[in-house]
Amino acid sequence: MKEKDILFIAQSYNNFQKDSIESVSKYFNQCSVLVESNPIAEISNYINIPYLKQFNLEYKLDLTSAPSNVNIWPTPILYVPLDSQYKKLGEKHFNAVEKAIKENNINFDLIHSHFTWSAGYAGAKLKEKYDVPFVVTAHGYDIYLLPFKDEEWRKKIEYVLNSADHIITVSNSNLRCIEKLNVNSPVTMIPNGFNSNLFYPRDSTKCKKYLNLPLDKKIIVAVGNLVEIKGYRYLIQSIKKIVETRKDIQCYIVGWGKLDKKLRKLINKLGLQNNIKLVGGKPHEEIPIWMNACDVFVLPSLRESFGVVQIEALACGKPVVATRNGGSEEILTSEDYGMLVEPGNPHDLCEKIDMALKKKWDTESILNYSERYKWDNIAANIGQIYENVE
Repeated sequence: MKEKDILFIAQSYNNFQKDSIESVSKYFNQCSVLVESNPIAEISNYINIPYLKQFNLEYKLDLTSAPSNVNIWPTPILYVPLDSQYKKLGEKHFNAVEKAIKENNINFDLIHSHFTWSAGYAGAKLKEKYDVPFVVTAHGYDIYLLPFKDEEWRKKIEYVLNSADHIITVSNSNLRCIEKLNVNSPVTMIPNGFNSNLFYPRDSTKCKKYLNLPLDKKIIVAVGNLVEIKGYRYLIQSIKKIVETRKDIQCYIVGWGKLDKKLRKLINKLGLQNNIKLVGGKPHEEIPIWMNACDVFVLPSLRESFGVVQIEALACGKPVVATRNGGSEEILTSEDYGMLVEPGNPHDLCEKIDMALKKKWDTESILNYSERYKWDNIAANIGQIYENVE
C-alpha cells in the first residue's frame, strides 16, 4: 500500500480520530484528511458560547506532530446544529467533500470515513462516483443511537453500512447494535487506541504544580464534552456525598458543552464551588498532564461505545472508576485496573470513588495492561483490512 493514497473523511482531527489516522499513515504514500466544520461555530471565537467551542476549528484541528504525508483540510458546511438539520447533513457533507477534492486536486485509491453519519454518507457517495474501496468506522452514537431513533435514520445508516467494503467498530456492544440492522458488509471489532508519545507516566507532583493544583488534596479528573450522556450531574452529586466524610477532595471536569451553565448552577446549589472546577476544553497534548496529576480518573457516562479517555488514563498508570456503559466493562475487566459502577447512580459512584482513593494500586500492572491498546498495535489490524479491500 506504500504507493497508494488514502482519503479520510472525519468529524474532527483531534483525539482518537487524529491518533487513528496518524497511526496508519505509515502504510500510505499520501493521506488526505477532510474535516467537517461549521462556520457558525466560529462565533465562539468572539462570543463565549461553551456549546459551540467543541465545534470550533481551533478545537477540532490539532495539527501538532502531523506526519509529513498527512494533509488536512476543513470542509465548511453551514447548518444550524439541530436534529432536524442534522438529518439533512449527509448530502451537504458530500458536496463539501467533492468541492475540497476538486479545489485541492486530491487523489485517492481508498476512502476511510470516521463515523457513519455524516462522514460515512459522504464516503458512500464518493465510492459510487469514483469506484474505489470504502471503509467506515462506526464509533458510537452513530451506531448505538441514530439507526434506532426512527425508520428514516435506520435507512440512512443501513445505506452507509451496506455501501462499505468493510465496517470497523470499536466495541462488542457496537457490534451487537450492527447485528440488529439489515447489514451484509463484513464487520470487524477493533478497539480504539492511545498515543504512547503523549500518554505515559509522568511525575504527579510536577503535573499538579504545572496546572496549579493543590498538592495536599486527592485529585479526581474527568474528561469529556459537557452533554447529558456523559453523566456529569451524577458525578457532581457523588462528590457532594464524598465531601460529607472527607475534606481532601478536589474534582476537575475537563471539556466544553451545552451543559456548562447548568452544571455550574448545580455545583453552586450543592455548595461545591471549592471542590469541583469546570476548567473548559483543553488541547489534546495537555490532557495527559491532567491525567497524571490525578489520583483517580472517573468516567461517569450513561453510555459509551468505547471511552478512549479511560485507556489514556490507564496508560498514565491511573486507576479508573467507570460506569457499566456498554464500552467500559469491555476494558475494565479486572479490579486490578479500576472499578465499575451502575450508570446514573451517585451513591454507587461515591462508594467506588472513595474505595479507589483508599486502595493501594499496582501501577505496573495497570501500565502492562494498557500496552494492548497502543495505536501501533491497533494500526496493524486496520492495515490488514485495507489490504483485504484493495
